[in-house]
Parts: sequence; C-alpha cells; structure tokens
Amino acid sequence: MMHRLAIYDMDKTITRRATWTLFLASYAKRRPWGLFPLLATLGPSVLYLAKRIDRARLKEMTQALVMGRRVKLASVEAVAEAFGAGIVARDVYDEARARITADKAAGYRVVLATASYDFYVRPIARALGIDDVIATPSTVEGDRVIARIAGENCYGDAKLRMIEAWMAEQGIARKDAHVRFYSDHVSDAPTLAWADEPFAVNPHAILRAMSVEKGWPILDWR
Repeated sequence: MMHRLAIYDMDKTITRRATWTLFLASYAKRRPWGLFPLLATLGPSVLYLAKRIDRARLKEMTQALVMGRRVKLASVEAVAEAFGAGIVARDVYDEARARITADKAAGYRVVLATASYDFYVRPIARALGIDDVIATPSTVEGDRVIARIAGENCYGDAKLRMIEAWMAEQGIARKDAHVRFYSDHVSDAPTLAWADEPFAVNPHAILRAMSVEKGWPILDWR
C-alpha cells in the first residue's frame, strides 16, 4: 500500500506571518501587566542574534518571560484556541487553503510540521481540517505548562527526524510513502531534499536560489 503524505510547514508557508511573537503578544494582553514583558524578550533576541543561544533556548526564554515558567495548562489552552481561530480567520493564505483541499481530494494525508509550539499549533490545525501535527513539544507537568521544550525544537535537521519518527509511529515505511513537502525557508532544505515532491512556497532569497539550482517548483502565494 502506498501512503500519500502532503506535509506543510506553517509559518510564512501557510500563514502570512511568523506566529510565535504574535502568540506571545496575544497571551501578554491577558495578563495584569499587559505587553511590558514583551520588551524583556529583546534581551534573549540579542543573545540569539549574537549566536550566544540557539533557537530552542530563545523560545524557552521568551516563553518564560511572557507566560511564566509554570503556567496553568487550562489558561494556555484558552488563549491558544482564541489565537488559533484568529490566525485562521485573518492570516492564512487563500492559496494554502486551496492547496490543502486539493491535496486531500487527491488522496493525500495532510500533515502540519512546524517549529511552533504544539499547544497553539493544534487549534490552528483543527481549524484548517488537519488532523496530524508534528510540532515543537511543550513540557507539561500535571496541570502546568513548563517553559521548557520536551525534546527537540522541530527545526532544520530535527524536523526531518521528527517526521521520520512520526511515520514510524504510524507504521509508514519510507519506501511505501510518496511525500510532498511545502516550506518557505532554507532551514527545511533537509526535508525538501528528502521529499519526493519538494515545493518552495513564498521562498526567501536563499531558498529561491537553491530551488532554481535544484529544479524544485516554486509557489508564490503572497
């Protein structure tokens, strides 16, 4: 049996904008001190730009500053549901919706594979009619979300490892799968190269040049 998979990156592939800072802003608005914690995230951002920390640590630090180191899961889920509904209503490319619908009609199982945190990706996926999600896993202890990634940040080489792990969990051997993969960013080059049908979507300059060199189709939904 051949499994057809259509795997989509999320930020700037399906959505018009990156979503993590938007989520933090949405969360901050619901806290007593408002948006002031967002200013504190400039510190970790500078450390990241200076290559003193990696993207995973940047995510953990900004999460702790804005959301707190230990926060009630119910509160996170409530904000995530409202945030996800807003993203799908206002920030999803019409062309992405159409492509997802077309892939489903062609018999593909649609999967969302993104570096964004799972707690707010899942509401977005549900609203888009996507059942399968591979995302950066959050740490949950009891009824609390902890500002710590539970495993790998789903980015770069790690994204491909996590897709392969998900396929193994689903009982899908690579030789029995035909994979389409959609992404806007060169960090997903390992997965694009691994896919049977790689699509560079709204690619930035580096990925556009790579796609031209390798003959990968380019889709511009902007």
